[in-house]
Amino acid sequence: MTTLTLYYTPGTCAQAVRIALEEAGAAYNLERVDFAAGQQRTPEYLAVNPKGRVPALATPQGTLTETPALLAFVAQSFPAARLAPADAHGFARLQEFHSYLASTVHIAHAHRPRASRWADEPEAQAAMQRKVPQNMTECFQLIESHYLGDGPWVMGEQYTVADGYLFTIGTWLHSDGVDIAQFPKVFAHTQRMLQRPAVQRALA
Repeated sequence: MTTLTLYYTPGTCAQAVRIALEEAGAAYNLERVDFAAGQQRTPEYLAVNPKGRVPALATPQGTLTETPALLAFVAQSFPAARLAPADAHGFARLQEFHSYLASTVHIAHAHRPRASRWADEPEAQAAMQRKVPQNMTECFQLIESHYLGDGPWVMGEQYTVADGYLFTIGTWLHSDGVDIAQFPKVFAHTQRMLQRPAVQRALA
């Protein structure tokens, strides 16, 4: 019986959670939230997630929000899928990477499509948007040099929920005016991700 429902919008970081659910072999329902129609601000959706954002994951214990929390939940709910390191240090490193994507990289990207969150004046918004390519380039330079080692995945030899998260945010680079090919490890990681059946199902 399906007990999980993922509230998502195409092109958002909810895709990372959908990939994780597919990798875990979880049974889940999908509920699309239409941002263009303002569905995220309706009373019905605000009852699900008062933040008016995606993703949200309805579980038997209650609804969870924030991508890093959802990814940790999926990994720990389906331990047989081995989607997170089992040791404390490895799990902390996973959470470190997720925190960087959520608190720094995602925000750097959001200054382009969501500049109105930070400033009302058009000239201030435009200034922030002009800075996005530089900021995203610097973020991915750090990921390339510090977080991606010699292994095929973010955590080395073990595929984890971090890989779907990196893949998802990497797909935003083109719209941010950044060529992903300048980051050879990130680019190769993206190509490996596209070959995974779970990723193909999530993208479909």
